[in-house]
Amino acid sequence: MKVGFIGLGNMGGPMAANLAAAGHDVIGFDLHAPCPDGVKTAPDAAQCAAGRDVVITMLPNGEILRAVAAQIIPAMQKGAAFLDCSTVDVESARAVATDAVEAGLLALDAPVSGGVGGASGGTLTFMAGGTQAGFAKAAPLFDVMGQKAVHCGPSGNGQAAKICNNMILGVTMIATCEAFALADKLGLDRQKMFDVVSTSSGYSWTMNAYCPAPGVGPTSPADNDYQPGFAADLMLKDLRLSQQAAQAVNADTPLGQSATTLYETFVEHEDGAGRDFSAMLPRFEKRGRK
Repeated sequence: MKVGFIGLGNMGGPMAANLAAAGHDVIGFDLHAPCPDGVKTAPDAAQCAAGRDVVITMLPNGEILRAVAAQIIPAMQKGAAFLDCSTVDVESARAVATDAVEAGLLALDAPVSGGVGGASGGTLTFMAGGTQAGFAKAAPLFDVMGQKAVHCGPSGNGQAAKICNNMILGVTMIATCEAFALADKLGLDRQKMFDVVSTSSGYSWTMNAYCPAPGVGPTSPADNDYQPGFAADLMLKDLRLSQQAAQAVNADTPLGQSATTLYETFVEHEDGAGRDFSAMLPRFEKRGRK
């Protein structure tokens, strides 16, 4: 396919490179990041989108997505697919999709899970919202960039799936870190704690696959001084999106709100900025009950 790719940072760059390596004709644009090997450079976003079968965006937030969409939708050929892989608010995703459909385009919001490692390795999971026709057109690209793509329903539902998933992730990581800190104070060995919980009803992805305790379980960012696999800053972004969505639909999410407040404190007032989101464990280790 002829693919335009806008947003070539830590996630978008490897994704575009994988598409080019698979034989797709990829042209890219980014205000700051260079195009990876195999990806041609466009002078601006509109020219990156012109004449392409699919245009993919990977952008920081909904405001930037709306601005880029306003530039590229008029330049895209009718019948092309606008595939946004950013993680943004549901309202922005649906507004951009509406504009794209009105211009005769196929629109998909398809945020990803899997981080930079998944982007580089082509093992991302895509959560897609939009029409079945749009999903079918993008499917060959999903096969290159990821290991799984789920069609979650109409436009905006990809973002809904992403923020619900990551709200669970944020809450669960906090509970896992609290439990390890409590186990320390009770004199329970961390390895023994892991051996029990990882095979009992406390089983979770944060415990079994991404354990926040160094030297326990599979290798994780905790074993690399909490250098981020998934930064606390990004977890805070996703939790804020979850609470923005919850407010918009009048959903009661007390644990999601509490997790948001904790990560706000950790990132903005403590030492969490630039660290992995599992670095909550050393935070709790140092704290007593208030």
